[in-house]
Amino acid sequence: MKRTGSADLALMGGSIPYWLFERMTKLSLPIVESILLEYGKQEFLKRLSDPFWFQSFGSVIGMDWNSSGVTTAVMSALKKSLNPHSKALGIYVCGGKGKDSLQTPNELLAVGDKTGINGNELAKYSRLTAKVDSTAIQDGFQVYLHYFVVSDNADWSVIQQGMHPETSKARRYHWNSASIQSFVEEPHTAICGDFQGEILNLVDKQAKPTQSAILAIAKEAPEKMLEEIKHLTMPSHHDIKAKDLDLKRLGSILWLAQETETQNFEDLLLLKGLGPRTLQSLTLVSEVIHGTPSRFTDPARFAFAHGGKSGRPFPVPTKVYDETIETLKISVEKAKLGDSDKQTAIKKLTQLAQQAEENFTPNDNFAALLQKEKEDAWKYGGRTIDGYSKEQHDSQL
Repeated sequence: MKRTGSADLALMGGSIPYWLFERMTKLSLPIVESILLEYGKQEFLKRLSDPFWFQSFGSVIGMDWNSSGVTTAVMSALKKSLNPHSKALGIYVCGGKGKDSLQTPNELLAVGDKTGINGNELAKYSRLTAKVDSTAIQDGFQVYLHYFVVSDNADWSVIQQGMHPETSKARRYHWNSASIQSFVEEPHTAICGDFQGEILNLVDKQAKPTQSAILAIAKEAPEKMLEEIKHLTMPSHHDIKAKDLDLKRLGSILWLAQETETQNFEDLLLLKGLGPRTLQSLTLVSEVIHGTPSRFTDPARFAFAHGGKSGRPFPVPTKVYDETIETLKISVEKAKLGDSDKQTAIKKLTQLAQQAEENFTPNDNFAALLQKEKEDAWKYGGRTIDGYSKEQHDSQL
């Protein structure tokens, strides 16, 4: 799952409303539990270090699809949802934003006491990753968020974010213990942010002479430093446009979600009774759990699960969100008891959508799709920071 890349993340203000953050927390737990049950702790940590998967995860839980706030929302939700179950899951989320980030070493020492892993060593790694991204890489971004996620096997991932006030942009940095050979020679799995031209990177492989003579600081050309790095560029416009996602992928999911189509597949009988709109959300959640790395090149697509708090691409369908949470929660609980039939059915959603995609011709009327979602929002408890959606009459359309 190692992936290097960059993304343009717009700095957006505003807090996450309580009604949405609570749902993010409730949905995050069964998603992570499903990943842990199916693929294990190390795989989950690797996914956190993948900026494409991370952005898709943030979108599927209802955060604004291209905002820097995705980082804060995802990590805050994971810390609140996972830590009460850390002993059973074997996953601990440490760190935070601003002053809370300074407590990370102490939190890691506490994790060490609970698990028997070397807390002092983990605290050292926390300080080193923070130092590299705040000092050794002088790219104009001021690091203000630092999270350290560690398993009881001592595997870990770090997610950090810096802001550039002058450009109103953010840059997210990803680390993963499995990929690190050295803390002073290209240690990142990914750096996500605006391409800034020439930057100073003292952990680049070609900067080893600079490390031994740090006063003789030299700038590396971006094409050398970013060699073989894939770029995820998140646009700064608020509304999702057709060009922001793969319409063929989205179209196959919308097609499969139709109740008449679902009933044609014996594997999905255990999901019978879920409405088409919930199946649409559940299919996108299923892909976050079971999709391969190449499936996350268009994170905007995952906003079609639960919308966004600002109403982009449409209001959060709270009734659908709650039904998705309950369905996934029940499937995880049954799987823990040895009954994995419902988990298998949810996984099948991903497989069938991908099969359908091979010969699928998407409808090119993307504007009509968005309009329908907005018109129907009131039916599903659509809600934004401005309140609940109301039924639209012809005079309002």
